[in-house]
Amino acid sequence: MKATELRNKSSEELEAMLKDLKTELFNLRFQHAINQLDNPHRIADTKKDIARVMTVIAEKKA
Repeated sequence: MKATELRNKSSEELEAMLKDLKTELFNLRFQHAINQLDNPHRIADTKKDIARVMTVIAEKKA
């Protein structure tokens, strides 16, 4: 996911994407806790995606 792609989306789409990413992060952490996660690097990738979305949301509000 690129920040330039995110800047083209509306605020509502970004909020929905943020909610989905946070849900995905929760599920990944749960899978990691019970040793069912195949690729633990996905947790870090999801965190970075959340940070990108939150940054773009902050830019739009300013």
